[in-house]
Amino acid sequence: MRDSGIYTRKRLRAQGYTDQDIRRAILSGDLQRLRDGWLAAPGHDAAAATAVRDGGVLACVSALSFHRLWVPPGHAGELHLRRSPNLAGKHRACRPLQAPIRTTPSAVDPVPVALKYAVRCLQPDEWIAVCDSYLNTTRTTVEDLAEAMGRIGPTLRDLLYRTDPRSQSGTESIARVRLRALGYDVVVQPSIADAQWADLRIGTLIIECDSVLHHSSREDYERDHHRDRRTLVDGWMTLRLTYGDIIYGWDGVLEDIRAITRTDRHRARSARARAIVQRSVRSSAGEGNLPE
Repeated sequence: MRDSGIYTRKRLRAQGYTDQDIRRAILSGDLQRLRDGWLAAPGHDAAAATAVRDGGVLACVSALSFHRLWVPPGHAGELHLRRSPNLAGKHRACRPLQAPIRTTPSAVDPVPVALKYAVRCLQPDEWIAVCDSYLNTTRTTVEDLAEAMGRIGPTLRDLLYRTDPRSQSGTESIARVRLRALGYDVVVQPSIADAQWADLRIGTLIIECDSVLHHSSREDYERDHHRDRRTLVDGWMTLRLTYGDIIYGWDGVLEDIRAITRTDRHRARSARARAIVQRSVRSSAGEGNLPE
């Protein structure tokens, strides 16, 4: 877990620092007082310090960014903080979906607490994508995350059980959630040609969801185009979507997908098409549908 460089006086005392040690550190510049009972070391996180100075702690979407989870665009410039009801500040404090959460004092909320607050500040597909990122990178199970969140109501429980830790990027998660909400039977991380994996599959239509950093190297570019050529030869259709397509141009993407599915071009009607789908299903099941 990342260290924000901001500590309570109580925590410093528990680590063996005396009040005299703390006063000396403040005078020497090794510690900076942010507010009563809260101190920052050199190199501390600036956003967390702003939240603490304003009577709160870094929370919600800002805490998720601090923990280096994927966060959708449009939230980077916002400060999300959680504040005790008996404190006030100039920044608006985020509110949880349920009653306020009591947690061990820290300048940055842990991920389960941040996710509970972020339900109000993110769209459902965005929240699920962030949750996917956490489950995928930490190998945490949905059940463990639900337990860490404590008491959750039906809205949060529904969102939580729509997550999928197999998703490899935020754009993939958002595309999956949106398509399933429209009734599409979306397969996550299906096995395809040469024991490789795709992002999503609807029938014989492969959907690849590139991230903002995708094709950062010539090798990535060559590999993906080689795979697209091989899958076309094998009988798959590949629709490769950019980060901008999914985040900013979804209406156009959906129109294209509907143009394919409306005429049943994605249906496995021929013997050859049924065979490649069956191979994909068997291979995916055999590997637990979890790419390395």
